[in-house]
Formats: sequence, C-alpha cells, structure tokens
Amino acid sequence: MYRVGLTGGIGSGKSEVSRRLAGYGAVVIDADAVARQVVAPGTPGLAAVVAEFGTGILRPDGSLDRDRLGEIAFADPGTLARLNAIVHPLVARRMAELEEKAGPDAIVVHDVPLLAENGLASRYDAVVVVDAPDHARLERLTARRGMTAAQARARMAAQATRERRLACADLVVDNSGSLAELDRQVGDLWAELRRRARHGHRGRGRGEARPRGRVTTAGGTARREERDR
Repeated sequence: MYRVGLTGGIGSGKSEVSRRLAGYGAVVIDADAVARQVVAPGTPGLAAVVAEFGTGILRPDGSLDRDRLGEIAFADPGTLARLNAIVHPLVARRMAELEEKAGPDAIVVHDVPLLAENGLASRYDAVVVVDAPDHARLERLTARRGMTAAQARARMAAQATRERRLACADLVVDNSGSLAELDRQVGDLWAELRRRARHGHRGRGRGEARPRGRVTTAGGTARREERDR
C-alpha cells in the first residue's frame, strides 16, 4: 500500500484533484466526508459538539447546521481549537478503518484539508499539495460557494499560510490555470505516484524534515525548483 496525503487551502481545487485521482484508480478517503459522517444525527460526535456549542448549531430536523457552526468556529482560533479537539480524533479513527479495507497494492489518497496545520505530513509516504494564489481562492469562494469576502478571508486565515503548506510538499499541483491544464497535471501526478509506489519510494515523510524546494510534476517527470532562501 502506498499512502498519499493530499491537501490544499480552501478554494484551491483540491476536491477536483481528488476526483480525478479516484478516476485513475486511487482509493480516496475524504476527511471532509468522514467529518460529516462522524457528526451525523444520532452519533456520539454530534452529541459532543452540541454539548460544547449548544443547540443553536442544529437545524430544525436535528442535523448539524455546518454553516452556523463554521461562522462561530472560524471567527476565533480558540473556538476552532475546541471544535477540532472533538472532531479530529473521530475523523482519524474512521479514516484508519477505511484504509484497512483497501488492498495491499492500492494507492490510498487521504484527502486532508488540515494536513499542514495538524503536522500530519510524516504519516504519509508522499504529500501532494494543490496550490493556487490567494486571490484566485478568494474569487472561487465568493463566486462558486456564495461566501462573502469577509467569510472567505476568515476561512482562509484560519488555515495554514501558503508557504507553510508548500513546505510539507513532496509534489505540488498548480491549480491556477484551466481545467485542461489541471487534467494534464493530475495525469502526470498519477504516473509519478505509480512510479513511486512500484519502487517503494517513501519520500521524506517518515520522520524526516522535508527540504524547502518545491516539487512539481511536469511532462510526467518530477522536478525540484529551489525557492529563495
């Protein structure tokens, strides 16, 4: 099994990359989807969140009002930390259960929005970061998700900086261009992940610091571009 951590800031297009990798045959485990499952009606997770934040975060049907909870949590780092302390252990446990069901030869892609924030890079054989400029992410969040500019900026500010996220990367997908360009890059990425899986390439994720160079996929070949030091 080859374990990949896929991450990217909100609005980066990480979900587009995840869907394309699944189409190639990757076993994708989506942390956001799991996070919804562990706080579904009737779960201990939802009961714990309600006990912490009150019944005002529930919809009339008893389900979690994620937008309302997001407004509360992302307005204050301390409040967000309280929420994460409840949800993250539940998500990690469920993701581990799903991984156990994948075959021994599978390329398992863990789609984890907060990989950099939670220091999870060392858990994976390779880390892929989907990158886009902040202005592009802001435009996507306001135009496609209906957020106000203030809401979008608050969500972005609650996550790791772009530089911190890129510092975790073994491979980077630049999603600042067209969907056709993204298709090409993900094809290159899949070829590179298969190559690494075949050769047992474990990158620098297992307890070693990653170098500061930025790794991209271009023409099916990984290359490193050193950033200014």
